[in-house]
Amino acid sequence: MDNILLIFQGMFRKDEELTPSQRGLAVRRMPSLLEYVSYTCNFMGILAGPLCSYKDYIAFIEGRASHVAQPSENGKDEQHGKADPSPNAAVTEKLLVCGLSLLFHLTISNMLPVEYNIDEHFQATASWPTKATYLYVSLLAARPKYYFAWTLADAINNAAGFGFRGYDKNGVARWDLISNLRIQQIEMSTSFKMFLDNWNIQTALWLKRVCYERATFSPTIQTFFLSAIWHGVYPGYYLTFLTGVLMTLAARAVRNNFRHYFLEPPQLKLFYDLITWAATQITISYTVVPFVLLSIKPSFTFYSSWYYCLHVCSILVLLLLPVKKSQRRTNTQENVHLSQAKKFDERENSLGQNSFSTMNNVCNQNRDTGSRHSPLTQ
Repeated sequence: MDNILLIFQGMFRKDEELTPSQRGLAVRRMPSLLEYVSYTCNFMGILAGPLCSYKDYIAFIEGRASHVAQPSENGKDEQHGKADPSPNAAVTEKLLVCGLSLLFHLTISNMLPVEYNIDEHFQATASWPTKATYLYVSLLAARPKYYFAWTLADAINNAAGFGFRGYDKNGVARWDLISNLRIQQIEMSTSFKMFLDNWNIQTALWLKRVCYERATFSPTIQTFFLSAIWHGVYPGYYLTFLTGVLMTLAARAVRNNFRHYFLEPPQLKLFYDLITWAATQITISYTVVPFVLLSIKPSFTFYSSWYYCLHVCSILVLLLLPVKKSQRRTNTQENVHLSQAKKFDERENSLGQNSFSTMNNVCNQNRDTGSRHSPLTQ
């Protein structure tokens, strides 16, 4: 109860006004009302984000963001001696990407509408290679609007000094702490997971923390369903994420069962990467068509024109290929046991140190000496 009272006192009092025992709870205390409102109503991300953690935000507000430790060649963390880095180069580069994305969206996107995939004449006359090619190109043309919005939001934060993530091994400042996408990795993805890991990055990290790592069963299904709820109420969102569950699980099964056969020699690995790149791009495009169309009828019209072929293939893969058991839950249980053991050891060490200190004080008083015993060190 005392800890709870201290936490609530900390919400409305500055750290300088707290007692030493209250400062000990500073890491665990709730943010103050001003900090909470500042983080929630952060004007830099009010339009398009990107989502950022409270820890990173408060470090930026308090001016601690640029004083980060950089790993050196010997593996130790060393404080970088440079002055606060300038974001000018990063902002200029991202604004250039915004301009190109906007230009691409206003020109090419209008020439290659996604809706043409469900055009009756196109469905009746186009061959399968033509359908697959147009599907990929039309969804490729639909992505620059997301590139524009997220990159502009990232540039706005960088211009204010937020987003610095230390220096690379060459001493170059990195401004991708809250970046929401990596365009090159998206377009060159050779797996479903690689695409998802580089698309809407901050939201994906949030979903991983609040859902995937806490789910006791079917974490992939629960995470995709939560993502659909987070996006909104359009039926196309739910159809996309339900399809995404099938595609993710099937892609994982194929990768686990076949990838190790294609790692050597390099020519075979290159062939494997080309095949998986083409398969990933078509699968991603097939999956997200309802996300763009939004309505349920045109979405089913599109999938019907493809005879639900990728849905059927994914189900067959899951039924026929052996699925390796995930080590996530086992690792989680092991981490819990290790954490409990660590806490127990720390408590025992703390009790031992306190007992030793008390014993020393009694001995010192009895002997009436001026010497002091040094505390135990681990």
